[in-house]
Amino acid sequence: MIENASILFNKITHGVYVIGVANGSEQNAFTAAWVMQVSFEPPMIAFSINPEHYSYKLLQASGVCTVNVLGQDHLAIAAHFGRSGVKEKMTTYCWQAGKSEAPVLADSLAYFDCKLSHFSDAGDHKIAVCEVINSAELNSGWPLLYSQTGNMDGSSDLYKT
Repeated sequence: MIENASILFNKITHGVYVIGVANGSEQNAFTAAWVMQVSFEPPMIAFSINPEHYSYKLLQASGVCTVNVLGQDHLAIAAHFGRSGVKEKMTTYCWQAGKSEAPVLADSLAYFDCKLSHFSDAGDHKIAVCEVINSAELNSGWPLLYSQTGNMDGSSDLYKT
């Protein structure tokens, strides 16, 4: 691995998001930073997801999700949904159903309601490529950047130096 990888990867600019997933009445959400637009026509978004997590299983089963854009005052939200194994994870915040029936975080700046197109392998994660079927701005503000979260996710411990 490259020297100072955790510091250097923080130089890549990207935002912080909460991905909402649902399969019928089962719902979950997780914090993601590896999100990007990948197509204009049709409008598509891709994000990275750990295939060992519960959210991956829900997304795989239902094929729907939301990408919720967090604002600079949403560090606590990012931390909450970044934790694994939290019981009643969804009850702490206000949600509404998107067009796809996937959960939309009411406190987010904006959301993209998506249907899954396909997964691609990416090391220890999968890349979910999704078509955007609906979107809206919910609140005003500036997006939270991943570099502003410090080592909240403990990622610096994952790099082998």
